[in-house]
Amino acid sequence: MGNLFDSPWKVLVVAVVLIVLFGSKKLPDAARSLGKSMRILKTEVSDLHHDEADAPAQDAPAANQFPQAQLTTTPAPAPADQQSEIEALKQQVRDLQRATAMDTPAGAGATPEPQRTQSS
Repeated sequence: MGNLFDSPWKVLVVAVVLIVLFGSKKLPDAARSLGKSMRILKTEVSDLHHDEADAPAQDAPAANQFPQAQLTTTPAPAPADQQSEIEALKQQVRDLQRATAMDTPAGAGATPEPQRTQSS
């Protein structure tokens, strides 16, 4: 493969074969799209390298904040508060059960009503 392009005649033959295979109209478009793709790839790779360089700087403050979050705890609610919350939740459950019982038809288990037809 290294000696494929060592003489200008070989390069010319390869160029002619490419032009014959793909046509002279498609080759500039293909080269243009290849160039755009290479530029996009280059910018993405450079952005990736910049993100990797910024990541350790951002991770260091986050690591320092994590132990502080562990040290601060929220006080547990008093037992009376817990009991009132439990009672409120039980009341909500009862209300929801009543609402669903009212939404279902009273004769849900009974046979359906016969269909009424209009006589002409």
